[in-house]
Amino acid sequence: MIEVSHLTKDYGTVVAVRDVSFTVERGQIVGFLGPNGAGKSTTLRVLAGFLGATSGSVTIAGHDVAREPLAARRSLGYMPESAPLYPELRVEEYLTFRAELKEVRRDKRKAAVARAMERAAVGHVNKTLIGHLSKGYRQRVALADALVADPPLLILDEPTAGLDPNQIREVRRLVAELAADHTILLSTHILSEVEASCQRAIVIDRGHLVAQGSLAELAENRSKGGLTVRVRDPERRAQTLLAKVPGVSAITVGEEPGPTCELEIELSPDAERELVSEELVRTLSRENIGVHALIPRRASLEEVFSALTREQSKVANDASDANTRDASTSDASTSTPPGADT
Repeated sequence: MIEVSHLTKDYGTVVAVRDVSFTVERGQIVGFLGPNGAGKSTTLRVLAGFLGATSGSVTIAGHDVAREPLAARRSLGYMPESAPLYPELRVEEYLTFRAELKEVRRDKRKAAVARAMERAAVGHVNKTLIGHLSKGYRQRVALADALVADPPLLILDEPTAGLDPNQIREVRRLVAELAADHTILLSTHILSEVEASCQRAIVIDRGHLVAQGSLAELAENRSKGGLTVRVRDPERRAQTLLAKVPGVSAITVGEEPGPTCELEIELSPDAERELVSEELVRTLSRENIGVHALIPRRASLEEVFSALTREQSKVANDASDANTRDASTSDASTSTPPGADT
């Protein structure tokens, strides 16, 4: 449904997206993740045809965005982070106008608008001026706009931005329902939304693609996760002993009454979980501390996201330091020595 190949977008001297490639298959819900300033919105605007790429290619439903822009746009519904709605129009008027712009046939336009309002749960405010709606309802109108032409692909950029927890849950429910009929690329800062709704995730940082794959693949390949150890330790010695085991980076002890306690153990990035597990058991056995359970814990998406973006920040900082050293060396080699003739 989406094929992005070596996409680069710059704004003069600022490169917002650099050599990014990924695919989204038909029928998938894919999370598009990255910290602020990572290049997410720029990438989505290029996909939607709002911005032109500096280099590379984007194909939507088999249509090249640069060579077949109208055919590509007909295949998608785009909900930007801050949708430019018309506050002086009523909800139904606005969606009818948008349906006409999107070339929905006249004889099907009324039904298309009614269906979009129903799916976005704004039918009961169809006669209300958009300017009188709350932030949550304006977001719903923007979603109805993306749906009105019933495209096979939806691109949703921060659909829950600025919403309260109840509104976020409602939008999450709507997205889950839409997944039955649409391929969805969902950009969000709420990682629990991705874990609840998405089969795959794409992570970018500082304009670079840093990972893509299923959530399980990202957790397995990019973060070691940790271990949960349940021990009989009335003297509370286990934490001090296990903190010395190579590969253990942090330990959190659960507050439980009685002689049994639970320890959440975080591993170093280069640690082998199996080897650390064996050494933990040996250490506790030597001290006659009973091990009731040792459970591998898969990394959460938040931990994976943090690890990926830290890696990219380190790469960027190393490159910056190298450029600074190169510049300093160049300046030193071309400067005139003290006392030299000029």
